[in-house]
Amino acid sequence: MSSRSDAVLIVKLGALGDIMIATAAIRAIQRAEHGKIIWLFTTPAFAPIFAHWPGLQVKSYPRKDVLGVAQALWWIRRRRFQRVYDLQGNDRSRTLCALSGIPERIGNARRFPYTRYPVEASFEHPYHRLNALLAAAGINRMEPCPWLPLSDRQSGRIDQWLNTQHLTQGGFALLHAGGSARWQTKRWPYFAELAAALQERDCSVVWIGAGDDAVLNRELAVRGGIDATDGFSICELAELGRRARFAITNDSGPMHVLACSGIPVYSFFGPTNWRRSHALGQAGRVLTLHVECSPCHLPICPPGYGHACLRGLEVGKVLARLRSDGLIEGLADYRDSSTSRA
Repeated sequence: MSSRSDAVLIVKLGALGDIMIATAAIRAIQRAEHGKIIWLFTTPAFAPIFAHWPGLQVKSYPRKDVLGVAQALWWIRRRRFQRVYDLQGNDRSRTLCALSGIPERIGNARRFPYTRYPVEASFEHPYHRLNALLAAAGINRMEPCPWLPLSDRQSGRIDQWLNTQHLTQGGFALLHAGGSARWQTKRWPYFAELAAALQERDCSVVWIGAGDDAVLNRELAVRGGIDATDGFSICELAELGRRARFAITNDSGPMHVLACSGIPVYSFFGPTNWRRSHALGQAGRVLTLHVECSPCHLPICPPGYGHACLRGLEVGKVLARLRSDGLIEGLADYRDSSTSRA
């Protein structure tokens, strides 16, 4: 049998928000394992995100296909990795680690199959959990800065799109008013009013999103702004964000993607716990109210509660925050009409 290689395997399967947060951990591992061949094991939906990532080899597998899982496991065993970092930490990734034949297995739980793991077992945000995992491996803390690379071709496509839409660097804001159709309670109800107020202050608006967001974005764009639904890949969206002045989103995947852009990302949290789910590096820009029923973790607000967690966040409050942060001007002439809505 051949000797074991000096290659390293990183396992991160999903979901989108967790993938974005994990990019900071992947960079930390690359720095610590400098000079070694590093493979990322992920699913086909997320493999394109890492297509242009320097120094990282990518292997994907269809996790719901039994034959695909068997082939993936065979591929792992044949590579004879020295070390695996399980950044996923669910039953599927633990099983892969257990059957991988890799001698050094680093994970986030004090149990089999891991040979290294954090002393503390409970963490509120993935950032803290991943840092504890890195510490168990003797790696310095990752920075709260997610990151995505981009090819020259993708960057050129963003330049071309901005020129077509007559948008300038820093002259527009990205707004994500949608989200999962199953989580209507995550949606802040006043995006149309906010967009109108921003455009009055010479800040153009671009509506972003995909899939379930199409109908909503089309309706919003009729009232003002540019509908860019399904217009960009994940990496391209991060690059578009680098050209924007700021972004405002619901608790969603685009919130995490735009955190890679290095711009202020403001996000609305009501039914979900912002301390567990906020975008990496953006905790200070969470927009939330302290109401008794929040977070409820319910996809539909129960009758009688009136979606108070988000309806109470008036447009004027959001504009005041943007002005306080030096991102817009002219708050004094704004008359907030959002509170008059049922």
